[in-house]
Amino acid sequence: MKICFINPPFKAEYGKFSRESRSPSIGHSGVLYYPLWLIYAAAVAKKNGFEVAFIDAPAKQMTKEQTLERIANEAADAALFVFDTSTPSIYSDVDFAATVKDTYPKAFTMLVGTHPSATPDETMQINEKVDGLARREYDYIVRDLAIALRDGTDLAEVRGLTYRKDGRVIHNTDAEHITELDEIPWAAEFIKEYLCVTDYVFPAAAFPSVQMFTGRGCPAQCNFCVYPQTLHGHRYRLRTPENVVGEIEYILGNFPEVKEIVFEDDTFTINKARVTEICNLLIEKGIHKKIRWLCNARVNLDYDTMVLMKRAGCHLIIPGIESVNQQILKNIKKGTTVEQIEKYISNAHKAGLMIHACYMVGNEGETRETMEATLAAAMRFKTDTAQFFPLIPYPGTGAYEWAKGNGYINGKYDEYVHEDGTLNCIINTPALKAEDLVEFCSYARKKYYLRPWYIAHRIWRGLNDFEDLKRSLKAFSKLKKTLFK
Repeated sequence: MKICFINPPFKAEYGKFSRESRSPSIGHSGVLYYPLWLIYAAAVAKKNGFEVAFIDAPAKQMTKEQTLERIANEAADAALFVFDTSTPSIYSDVDFAATVKDTYPKAFTMLVGTHPSATPDETMQINEKVDGLARREYDYIVRDLAIALRDGTDLAEVRGLTYRKDGRVIHNTDAEHITELDEIPWAAEFIKEYLCVTDYVFPAAAFPSVQMFTGRGCPAQCNFCVYPQTLHGHRYRLRTPENVVGEIEYILGNFPEVKEIVFEDDTFTINKARVTEICNLLIEKGIHKKIRWLCNARVNLDYDTMVLMKRAGCHLIIPGIESVNQQILKNIKKGTTVEQIEKYISNAHKAGLMIHACYMVGNEGETRETMEATLAAAMRFKTDTAQFFPLIPYPGTGAYEWAKGNGYINGKYDEYVHEDGTLNCIINTPALKAEDLVEFCSYARKKYYLRPWYIAHRIWRGLNDFEDLKRSLKAFSKLKKTLFK
């Protein structure tokens, strides 16, 4: 039995739509995330004996017609089609799934991702040609559905599945989150067989790079972060250090062109003892001299661990700073303090780690004064790169409930991106309108990047790190239109 996994086409005429980015869109920087969740589910299906086809339409910037042609050539005999989704593209995703159902009426069409997990009833009502969807983490839900379809058993036994029966929408019991993560095949092995690493761009990393999860879940309670609240939960479940390092060794042996590993865990550094084990293994095996890596790192990371990470090949950390107003941090349940942020920045500089700082405006309590204070802090912190984004409230998050409940958003999903697929600001609060947030972020980027210190800093970095120079030039070529707009 064949399963066809599809990352559907969306606005291909404008660029590559990064569906698995935390804010799905066509990015000005050329970003394109690997469809990691879809990759892991496909790898699990293959491990369990199913024939697999995998089509990533955005990676090849394929149109709807081109994607349907690929399906006809590679998966016309598939019994199950699995479609990745996102909030901005949900109507297009469902329409594409319905088209596939029309073409292959005997196959089961299934949606996966954060949006159907957060809005299962609403999503099933968009088009009756969609047979079902998976709620939350779906690797084993897809596997179990495939087994039921193959063996002709009752779909009611497939935990985590929402499906149609006798004109009704049925929600089966929730599936448990996967705890034995070492049993999930390596993403890198699947990427080697089915994808091309040069199709994907993570702007903070040297090109090309490979992304992976070393764990799933995030214990932090940030009210805006969509993945923990809709897909993988708040319990941080871990792969063993040996398993993680084994995949890195595989990458070294099979991807000579890959320059960097991106640990895509929401907070890779949350478990200090495990980070220490991974770093020590990288050093013991000499891997730290062969490839570098980066990770998301919460601002409670201590100096000693930073030093060890640097020694083990880490060159850049990504903190979600968001704001330097303590009340706003409290409002969004960030669980961090301004004092932690200050210490973190100082320690990272001292440890020799580069920093890509993430700032967000438009949260509860935001004013022009608090935004200016955050920008002033960002200028003072002098991190290697910085991003400034307005809050984008996604269904299933606390931020969405706050914004929708107060009438700050209208809930129209197709407005989450502009016609050209770039990110749109949809929130209007009494203190700040959407255009105010957009204008401020544009102003902040210009002020941050077009100052003499920053230009000199990038040149100095580039002279000492050729990969960083290439990354800077590529990023500048992508961003110059917006910076000088």
